[in-house]
Amino acid sequence: MYSLAAYGEMIRDRDRMEAYAGALRRAVRPGAVVLDIGTGTGIMACLACAYGAGRVYALEPAEVIEAARAVARANGFADRIEFIQKPSTAVTLPGPADVIVSDLRGVLPLFQQHVPSIVDARRRLLAVDGALIPRRDVIHAAIATAPDLHAGYLVPWECNEYGLDMKAVSRLETNAWRQCRARAEHLGSAPKPLATLDYKKVEHADFAASVTFDVDRTMSAHGLLVWFDTELDEEGGFSNAPGAPPLIYGQAFFPWPRQVALDVGDTVSVDVQATLIGDDYVWTWMTRLGDARGGTRAKFRQSTFLAVPRSPAILRRRSAAHVASLNEEGRVDRLVLDLFAHEMALDRIAAEVFAKFPGRFRTLEAALAHVADLSVRYSDGPR
Repeated sequence: MYSLAAYGEMIRDRDRMEAYAGALRRAVRPGAVVLDIGTGTGIMACLACAYGAGRVYALEPAEVIEAARAVARANGFADRIEFIQKPSTAVTLPGPADVIVSDLRGVLPLFQQHVPSIVDARRRLLAVDGALIPRRDVIHAAIATAPDLHAGYLVPWECNEYGLDMKAVSRLETNAWRQCRARAEHLGSAPKPLATLDYKKVEHADFAASVTFDVDRTMSAHGLLVWFDTELDEEGGFSNAPGAPPLIYGQAFFPWPRQVALDVGDTVSVDVQATLIGDDYVWTWMTRLGDARGGTRAKFRQSTFLAVPRSPAILRRRSAAHVASLNEEGRVDRLVLDLFAHEMALDRIAAEVFAKFPGRFRTLEAALAHVADLSVRYSDGPR
C-alpha cells in the first residue's frame, strides 16, 4: 500500500495530474455516474464532482480511504461521493457508471491486479457507451546503453573490497528488473512498441511479445529500457519515455548478466513474457545478440522467478504433492478463526489463545493485536 507521502508525490506530478484532470473534465457530463477505482486520498472523486458528476463511487481497500472521506467533507462533496472500502472486483453498483477513472499501474501497466480489475469493471460496471480513463497504454522498449544503471547489479557483489567471491548474488540480481530514471542518452536504439493495452478490448492479464532491434552504431549495451505511454482519451495523455518530462512512474531497466559490445549491423532479438501469478507478475526475457555475419554474440535467458533465493525446503512445501501439517502459527490461527464462528468478542478470543499457547505471545496485548489483525482480514465488520 502507498504511504501518504507517496500519494502526495502523485498529486505533485503536475503533468500527470493535468492530463488526468483534463480527461475527466471532458468525460463527465452533468449528472454523470463516475466510478473511481483506487481513489487513494480522493482527488479524482472530488474533481469528478467539481466537473458536474451527480454520483461518484470511490473505491479503495486501504485505510487511506478515511483521508479521502475527510477531503470530500472539506470540499463539500460528501453528499455526492459514496466511499466503499473494497476492491472493485468485490463491488456491485446500483447501475452502470458513465465514466471509470483509475491509475492502478506501477512502473508498467502490467502491475499486480491492474489489468484483471479493469477487465472486470469494464464488463460489469461500465455503461455500454461509457468512458474508460485511461483508454489505452502502449509499452515501448529500447536497447539500453547504461553503465551507471547496470553497475548497481554488479558492483556490490563483484567489486567488493574484501576479496570475497559474491557473484552468486549478482546472478540473482540480474534476473530482476528495477525502476529507474533513464535519460535520453541511455537509449541505444530507437524505441519499438512491445504491446498495446486497449482497455476497451483487453481480456487477459498475461502478456507475450517479441521485438528485434537493428544496431546502427557501435556501443556497449547493458539490457533493455521499457516504459509506457498513455492515451487517457482522444485528446490527452502523456509519455514516460527517457528524455520526456519526468513523471512519477519512471522507467523499467531489464538488465543483461553482462555488458555486450555491439557493432553496426548486429541485431538484438528479445522475447518478453509476463505471467500474472497471484498478485505478482513473473517476467521472463530471452535475448539473442546476433552479429552482422549471422553468428551469435551472446544468448541470455532471464526471469524474475530466478531473482529470489529459494530454499529447497520451502519449494518442497509448495509442491503440489506435499502433504501439509499445521505448525504452531497455523494452530493459533485455526483456533482464532474457529472462535470467530462462535461470535465471541476479540478480547475473550485473545485470552483463550494466550492461555492455550503460552509460548506464542509475550503478553495478552500481543495476542489481542494478532487476533485483531485476523479480524480485519477475515471478518465482515461490526454488528
